[in-house]
Amino acid sequence: MRILIATQTYDPPLNGQGVFAIHLSRGLARAGHEVLVLRPSELRRPYRRRRRGLEVQGVRALPLLPFSSEVFVTPCPRSEVAAAFERFRPDVVHFQDHYPLCRSAVAAARRRGLPMVGTNHFMPLNIIDEVGLFRLAPGLVDPLLWRWVTSVFGRADVVTSPSETAASLLRARRLKVRAVSNGVDTAHFRPDPRLDRAAVRRRYGLDPRRTVLLFVGRVEREKRLDVLVDALEILGGRDTQLAIAGKGSGERALRAEAGRRLPAGAVVFTGFVPDRDLPALLNCADIFVMPSEAELQSIATLEAMAAGLPVLASDAGALPELVQPGVNGFLFRSGSGRDAAQRLRELAGRRAGWPKMGAAGRAIAEGHDLSRTIRAYEDLYRRLLEKRGRVGPPR
Repeated sequence: MRILIATQTYDPPLNGQGVFAIHLSRGLARAGHEVLVLRPSELRRPYRRRRRGLEVQGVRALPLLPFSSEVFVTPCPRSEVAAAFERFRPDVVHFQDHYPLCRSAVAAARRRGLPMVGTNHFMPLNIIDEVGLFRLAPGLVDPLLWRWVTSVFGRADVVTSPSETAASLLRARRLKVRAVSNGVDTAHFRPDPRLDRAAVRRRYGLDPRRTVLLFVGRVEREKRLDVLVDALEILGGRDTQLAIAGKGSGERALRAEAGRRLPAGAVVFTGFVPDRDLPALLNCADIFVMPSEAELQSIATLEAMAAGLPVLASDAGALPELVQPGVNGFLFRSGSGRDAAQRLRELAGRRAGWPKMGAAGRAIAEGHDLSRTIRAYEDLYRRLLEKRGRVGPPR
């Protein structure tokens, strides 16, 4: 099959959507399909590259200033998108969001009568929490943002989202949605008992003697990392260390807050950690923490579970679909540092049970193995094409 994937974020991945788009495109290419990824050009100018058996086309874009110098938007993508469709001639189109580039891809696919799959990775809280003006009237902004989403996804033949929680949000907007996990590479992320944990900790400035909590992701308001600072302050912050692997606009304020309220060294900011180094960092930690209130699945949590870590997560979004209290970790009341501290005490008191919790998390993650996700989308594309008499039997 010839599959065109349109996405607002790709490589380097700035969020879960970017990670998923990378995994999906590369997995489909490894399976023998022809894949073209359309993305806003991080170089501003148009380009075409072949990598890992697939083609990536950057569409002319501008940085989203003053909000971000890393996010790029395509102000006038229609002609470049149309030319890409004419050149590549896709069998199926898979778009990942409702922003201008994907809107143009959806319009081009409709003009050509092509089957479309849309995967939603968005919820209004992702934007409302980051834009001060939106926070003044979230009750007015929320329905407008959802209308923006459904105006695009309502044109797809099939709509997917990565969890039942995520799917229910769109079902409430009268869209038919099926849940398909983002997936996790359980061969890449796995327990590594031979790892020199102390050496890896030293590399990242972590204390080999402390209980290390690890967060991986964007350092933004919506991730609620302030809750972890609250919890560490309640616990005293002497025997526990929090490692934050990532970057974002909220880092400066979080550093200042941690510096005021916690002992020196209680929080370590590692900066962005590339995918190739993440398994070692996960394996040197003791507990993975995810305090976010805006997770439609959380690939980072799945990766930690695949690496065999017990998880402490908020009871918000789709996180309760991954964390079973007392089995592979604990959930705490969303936004409550006091409850997070209490659950951390419970986990600390069950140190002997951490390996069992890690094994349970690993088993759950194996049910989300990336190969299953790739096969699910291959089958979905094929069924759509077979309905139109455009594809032969499976390879």
